[in-house]
Amino acid sequence: MEKLFTIAKKESRRILGLMSGTSLDGLDLALCQIKGSGEKTSLTLEAFTTYPYTPTFRQAVNRIFAKPQVDMAQLCAMHVAIADKHAELVKRALSEWQVSEHAVDILASHGQTVFHAPRSLTGNIAYPNSTLQLGDGDHLAVKTGIITVSDFRQKHLAAGGEGAPLVVYGDNLLFTHQTDNRVLLNIGGIANFTYLPARCLNKDPIATDVGPGNTLMNQYMQAHFDLPYDKNGLKAAKGQINRQLLDTLCQHSFFDLDFPKTTGPELFNLTYLKAAQERSSTLALPHEDVLATLAVFTAHNIAAALRKLIPLQQPYQLFVSGGGYHNAYLMRQLHQALPEIAIEPLDKLGLNPDAKEAALFALLANETIAGNPTHMRGGAGAPAVCLGKISLPY
Repeated sequence: MEKLFTIAKKESRRILGLMSGTSLDGLDLALCQIKGSGEKTSLTLEAFTTYPYTPTFRQAVNRIFAKPQVDMAQLCAMHVAIADKHAELVKRALSEWQVSEHAVDILASHGQTVFHAPRSLTGNIAYPNSTLQLGDGDHLAVKTGIITVSDFRQKHLAAGGEGAPLVVYGDNLLFTHQTDNRVLLNIGGIANFTYLPARCLNKDPIATDVGPGNTLMNQYMQAHFDLPYDKNGLKAAKGQINRQLLDTLCQHSFFDLDFPKTTGPELFNLTYLKAAQERSSTLALPHEDVLATLAVFTAHNIAAALRKLIPLQQPYQLFVSGGGYHNAYLMRQLHQALPEIAIEPLDKLGLNPDAKEAALFALLANETIAGNPTHMRGGAGAPAVCLGKISLPY
């Protein structure tokens, strides 16, 4: 505890952020030097890498991922197994970067979401909002020797939120501009964005999930091509967009909900796709046509959400991060859906787009250790609380 107090009082802290998303493609590790807290926070990315998961590990996670019923023994075991794998990858990264674990103040671990169940998604008011991320913080702390902040989403739920999205807190601290309106779009497994009104307007930011990002495309690639994702959108680019399927995919009450809202692969999965294909009589479509349509489905809902939220008379800059940014076909569809908007990668603001989520969890851990709940201004649906549980290595 004395060490933790000393870290909290430092002028700057070295924090290693970990992020494993719903795409299940691998673990992102962002080593950050973070100075100050609140609006005086500055973040420098020292190193970043992604370690892809092996097919065996991905299959083990998939057996309990986004399923309403699972083997409890396996669920329990994976809470430790995921932490052990992430600890192994932390030690590997630090060795490759030639950084001692003693030179890292805090490890910030998002964990692996295996089920996300807000009432707005389940429709079941008999149960509270809930979510589950695996990868125990105590195991991470002990196996790496680094004080660990983890399980960020539970405090959000406890304080009245839905557990997602959390990026609004970091986006607001790092990227709000004095005179420019900005939108930070992340296309991970689920697409979400943060709208940051110019500081001079004195308006709250808004962060919301939009719908599927890469999750449906990735699941389809894994099921039909035995590949984790459609690299550069090359297979989708060979297909034709099917309007009947696209219109049917868009017919869900989630898209009519007010902002902010949250969702996940518990809703948008291959079962959802198959039901839409049955209703639109498109079960016989070539695989490339399905992938092309799914990419347009993602782009269409991002554009529709932005137009619904932001008045046309309020110009804004759009910055993109996440795996979807590397899907050239998807990005072309997004440009076509938003022809009036300049779309730029997040590195235009000085942060590697691929490192953003891992770096932002490092930022959230920094606020937990050295900040103040009043710094955590997230607007509607985002309670002002410091997030995460603290695990000591000994």
